[in-house]
Amino acid sequence: MKLGLALGYWGAGPPPELAETVAAAERLGYDSMWAAEAYGSDALTPLAWHGSSTSRIKLGTSIVQLAARTPVATAMAAMTMDHLTGGRFILGLGASGPQVVEGWYGQPYATPLARTREYVEILRTIIRRDKAEFSGEHYRLPYEGGTGLGKPIRSTLHPVRADLPIYLAAEGPKNVAMAAEIADGWLAMFYSPHADEHYRAALAEGFARPGARRSAGDFEVTCRVSVEIDDDVEAAADRVRPMLALYIGGMGAKGANFHYEVFARMGFEAECARIQRLYLAGRKDAAAAAVTLRMVEQVALVGPEAKIADELAAWEKSLVTTMLVSGDAVKLARIAGLVLA
Repeated sequence: MKLGLALGYWGAGPPPELAETVAAAERLGYDSMWAAEAYGSDALTPLAWHGSSTSRIKLGTSIVQLAARTPVATAMAAMTMDHLTGGRFILGLGASGPQVVEGWYGQPYATPLARTREYVEILRTIIRRDKAEFSGEHYRLPYEGGTGLGKPIRSTLHPVRADLPIYLAAEGPKNVAMAAEIADGWLAMFYSPHADEHYRAALAEGFARPGARRSAGDFEVTCRVSVEIDDDVEAAADRVRPMLALYIGGMGAKGANFHYEVFARMGFEAECARIQRLYLAGRKDAAAAAVTLRMVEQVALVGPEAKIADELAAWEKSLVTTMLVSGDAVKLARIAGLVLA
């Protein structure tokens, strides 16, 4: 299992000492680093800025949001990044959720799977330097109904890699199956190595579809995993609980929260309902306190180093090929000592 550095997205401003953290990750043998975007900082600019000081580590987006850019604009950015990094770029895509897509971008969210499928097909067309011609339900190139002067155009930029890797973020079984069918990797979130049968089934379904790009043997699964090292297990878990409460309780509306559904599928339906009720009532601290240790331990590694080392065995046997972690240089070194030893 490889290690990746999760840069995430910024809060009110860029995190301090980020350049030192990136340098430490490359020095320690981390395979990749990943930047995200929500509704603030974007995913591409920090990668370009900090990636310019690296020479080996791969640079990925986790995720670029589909609604933020047209497929052609994303293809242009991906090809440019791949040139600037000497073929080290990984394009991670995700549909996000209706709150962000409709509220922030002012775009329709309906039928995200069909929209994603068309988006990826256009990306691959552009990156191969085929002419930009596409007639789908959601995207049409050239534009129809305009001046009539639009014509199919081929990229002037030649790709470093015509098969530049594309990963899809997915949580539901249908999305995961589609990732296995049309993508080169899956960006997992809140994956549990202790309850992953439905993910294994979804991936197998995708690999078996006609025209699937990959097989289980050459498909990447990249997952963000919170690692909190502390002799006090509960204290370590307390550093994870607010984040889980935010995603389970506040990321999405009641009845339309994909993260809630992930934990519900693990058997935590009652706990999720309580966390969401408290969070939506404004009781964020109480919602965090309602996240049980068992819930934390399903998706995170918390406690003393010896405990984490024992629990890593389940992750090593899991579907995950790259574990994404975060922290300062000291913490990254401790994690590398556990995972890469």
